[in-house]
Amino acid sequence: MPRVKGGVTTRKRHKRMIKRAEGYYARKKNVYTKVIEQLHRSWQYAYKGRKLKKRDFRELWIVRINAACHENNISYSKFIGGLKKANIELDRKQLAEMAVNDAAAFTKLVDIAKENVLIPAKK
Repeated sequence: MPRVKGGVTTRKRHKRMIKRAEGYYARKKNVYTKVIEQLHRSWQYAYKGRKLKKRDFRELWIVRINAACHENNISYSKFIGGLKKANIELDRKQLAEMAVNDAAAFTKLVDIAKENVLIPAKK
């Protein structure tokens, strides 16, 4: 049986990885071993970034809700606590959207929250 050399397969695999490294600087774009190192690092950053994006957006929503709450003379924590006591289950993304685009509806929610904050919790 003749010997099979793997040059074609290896070249194809290398070219595929080098193609993914387009736009990188210096040897990170054209030396295969450096390309692999940089791609692995890039994929780690991308994975971590997808997790951090969720945290960043939640933080942004809370800031927007807090600003709208202070315009209506209530603190963020009392507002969220009042909504929970009133059994209103809107997530922070929806609340932030209301605070920015529908101030009248958000004010009604603030009024509901204020009523429920003043009422002591039932035991």
